[in-house]
Amino acid sequence: MSVKRYLFAAGSVALGLGLAVPAANAAGVFTLRSKTFADGHMMPKKVANSKANSQGNPNCVGQDVSPELHWSNVPAGTKSFALLVTDPDARNGAGAMQTVLYGIPASITGLAEGALSKASDKFVGGKNYAGAGTWSGPCTPPHTAPHHYTFIFIATTFEPKELPPGLTHDEVVEKIAPGGKAPVNAKASAGLVGLFVDPWRPSE
Repeated sequence: MSVKRYLFAAGSVALGLGLAVPAANAAGVFTLRSKTFADGHMMPKKVANSKANSQGNPNCVGQDVSPELHWSNVPAGTKSFALLVTDPDARNGAGAMQTVLYGIPASITGLAEGALSKASDKFVGGKNYAGAGTWSGPCTPPHTAPHHYTFIFIATTFEPKELPPGLTHDEVVEKIAPGGKAPVNAKASAGLVGLFVDPWRPSE
C-alpha cells in the first residue's frame, strides 16, 4: 500500500474524530515534523524496539530510541497534546496500537530523540498493545513489505495531568470524542508516517 494511501487513512481517522486535517506544510496550519526521519521515508534502525525490552523478540532489532518530534502553529486554546502511533500493517493488516501517550504540555514545542523512551514529567503514559506506557518502537517481521508507522498528534483541551495514566488508544479517543460524536476536547490533529522494514535498509 502506498504512503499516500496511508496518509489518507490517517486523515480519515482524524475526520472520524471530527478534527481538522491540515494540508501538509501549508502556512499557518498545525504541523508535526521530525528531524529523525522524513515523512513517508524509512526511520533509522535505532528507533526500533530492542530485544531487551521485548523478552528477546528477534524481530526487535533496534535500541528503542523515540524519534525527535516538533510541531508548529498550535491552535488557540490547546492545553496539552496526545500522541497515538499505530502500525496498520501489523498482524497481517489487523493493526497494532504501538504507542499511546498524552498530557504533553502545550508549553513545549518539541521532544528530543529518546525523550519518550522512558517515564518523564513531559507526558502521561497510556497503554499500548503490550501494556507499555512509553515509546514502543517497531518489531517488524522480517522479509515483509515496509510497515507504515502512523503518528497522529492531537491538540487537546485537557490539562496536562487531567487524564489518568494507563488509558488505551480507544479510551483516549473516547475521551476526545465521547460516544463517537464531535470532539469536545480537541482542536486539531497533525500527522507523520515513518517506514520500517527488516532487514533494515535506507529509503531508496
